[in-house]
Amino acid sequence: MIISSTLNINYVEKKLVSSVTLPKVQAILINDKLELDKSDSTLNDQTKNAITKLLKDINLSSKEFGKVKILSSINDNSEINNIILIGIGDDKSLKSSCIEKLGAIIINEATKLYAESVCVKAMPIANFADSEVAALLGNGAFLTSYKFYKYFTKLKDEEKFITNNFEIECNNIEAAKKSYETKKAVTVGVHVARNLVSEPPNYKVPELYATKIVDLLEPFGVEVEVLGEREMKNLGMGALLGVGQGSQNESKLVVMKYIGKTDDDKMPLALVGKGVTFDTGGISLKPSLNMADMKHDMAGSAAVVGTILALAQIKADVNIVGVVGLVENMPGGSAQRPADVVITMSGQTAEVLDTDAEGRLVLADAVWYAQEKFKPQIVIDLATLTGAITVALGTTYAGCFANNDKLAEQLIKAGDEVDEKLWRMPLHKDYNAMLKSEIADVANLGNGRGLAGSSTGAHFIGRFIKDDTTWAHLDIAGMAWDKKGSLLSPKGATGYGVRLLTQFIQNYHSNK
Repeated sequence: MIISSTLNINYVEKKLVSSVTLPKVQAILINDKLELDKSDSTLNDQTKNAITKLLKDINLSSKEFGKVKILSSINDNSEINNIILIGIGDDKSLKSSCIEKLGAIIINEATKLYAESVCVKAMPIANFADSEVAALLGNGAFLTSYKFYKYFTKLKDEEKFITNNFEIECNNIEAAKKSYETKKAVTVGVHVARNLVSEPPNYKVPELYATKIVDLLEPFGVEVEVLGEREMKNLGMGALLGVGQGSQNESKLVVMKYIGKTDDDKMPLALVGKGVTFDTGGISLKPSLNMADMKHDMAGSAAVVGTILALAQIKADVNIVGVVGLVENMPGGSAQRPADVVITMSGQTAEVLDTDAEGRLVLADAVWYAQEKFKPQIVIDLATLTGAITVALGTTYAGCFANNDKLAEQLIKAGDEVDEKLWRMPLHKDYNAMLKSEIADVANLGNGRGLAGSSTGAHFIGRFIKDDTTWAHLDIAGMAWDKKGSLLSPKGATGYGVRLLTQFIQNYHSNK
């Protein structure tokens, strides 16, 4: 398992704090009423009322969620070096993702203090019991602890330091552990997706990437099949193969099948991911500035891999297939040209007006294969498909295109629950008409001179969705890589989509 975190989460029985049992760093959650419970009051007494004095001075109000103050060197016996006070604001309105952020704040603040361990006492928040709060705090800490140091050789220990022991006190330890283990499995999937996206392109050409997927999933009982170019040619996948024909690295199609309902051979869900391991734009070459960012043009496929890994770990009672098309889009003497016409697996022809509109070509064959092979009720594809979606939504939302209102609503709700936001974007006959080709069934670029780029891209994929299939397309181009970082996702690859999809599946298609 490739996970870049050594954080240990320990749950202990809630107890009154004493001068003997005090950890060197204690975190305390403070609501807008600035109330201390009995054990916190004991600690306050031992610090000669330093906590209440500080609270009075700084007034951690309901508008200041996440505000932090550090009380240092407050115990004569040096049992405690620091107390971290964290404002949680109006605790009646907090969502689960907010509580996770509190766990992230605790670990990040303790790390700044170079503390080996930190302790916090979980308390009921909003509608969450203290055991669930404990699990969420632990998961937030685990999410934020991710680092990708694989290719550094000279980092100093202090540069790699992270507080690696997090002790959380709660009443129901078993309930907290059980809830955390499920959340942790999903976070492992997130970490794996982040690792895959973070890998440099020379270490994740399609063949190497396919091997990583096999190594990750097969130990958890997921059946993985890797199709090479010969098999794809026999299937008629001219669109996918056309994208990769300029590369010396062979394209692959990886099929992952997880069977959680052994008494039912139906495959209700198919997740399909764009896996362009590096995108130069092909003959329609991208500008050199920021081209290095195109190593994460396979983030949709990474989300599919991470989601299936998470579901397999928690043994979700759902049958699901993942299909990812892995290609490298390179220029060269054998590369696809603008104006080429390719024959897709569906039999439809597509005119390639722009070789940098390649993700939709990959997905055209991948979604058709998923439907033909497995007959799923629902197809959800994920792709860093268009720059246009970032113009519309920035880095706050991914775009959600769907041919079914209920599916769109369910995905958006699941995204809100885990703070992976979606915004519904339009599908319309006018956008579909913009894909008219003068020589083939469809063009891979809209004729609106840059207008409605994300919608025309979605409509292109929609041309390969069968009439009886419920479908959603998630354009995650603005969400796959965070150049600034956030509380739950450090700077770099985000693993976006894993939490959203697993929450969606747990909400509507599984009891686990």
